[in-house]
Amino acid sequence: MSELASKSQLQMSFVRWALVTVPLIMFIGFVMAFISNSGNDNRWYAALDKPYWTPPGWVFPVVWTSLYILLGLALAMILNARGARGRGVAISLFVAQMVLNYLWSPTFFAAHQVSVALGIIIFMLTLTIATTFAFARIRKVAAWMLVPYMVWLSLALLLNYQIDAANPNAETFVPPAASVTIPL
Repeated sequence: MSELASKSQLQMSFVRWALVTVPLIMFIGFVMAFISNSGNDNRWYAALDKPYWTPPGWVFPVVWTSLYILLGLALAMILNARGARGRGVAISLFVAQMVLNYLWSPTFFAAHQVSVALGIIIFMLTLTIATTFAFARIRKVAAWMLVPYMVWLSLALLLNYQIDAANPNAETFVPPAASVTIPL
């Protein structure tokens, strides 16, 4: 059969891809954050010296939700571009940077390996830049959807770097135990 798909068929194909990619990317991201005990509820992280410009804790889940939606939609556009030259490379680059994305939280928040997490985020940003160029050859809109992610990764890289510099013993740092007072 050599018929071309109609515009509505192509749109439905994209929607089907998006209904898989967006929830999958969000689910894995939130599972990794949960099992890593990421955020201000993590006593180790709360006790670290952080730069004055560190965003408030509520910003992180809002930003990551938005970014994961954009990432899922961008991936759906590329998956929907069957037969596009470079599609396999673009998908491989995307998957590789997402694996690093998902490894960062356990490395930083659970293993307390701030320096290793810095290396991960540098490599992740590099792969994301390559992914953006690969996506641009296929769907420019998909590439533009990665720009907010690259901006956030750049901010996260700087934050990770400054936390690493300010906390040279972060890997072995143990925050003081919580104290409980019992009224008599």
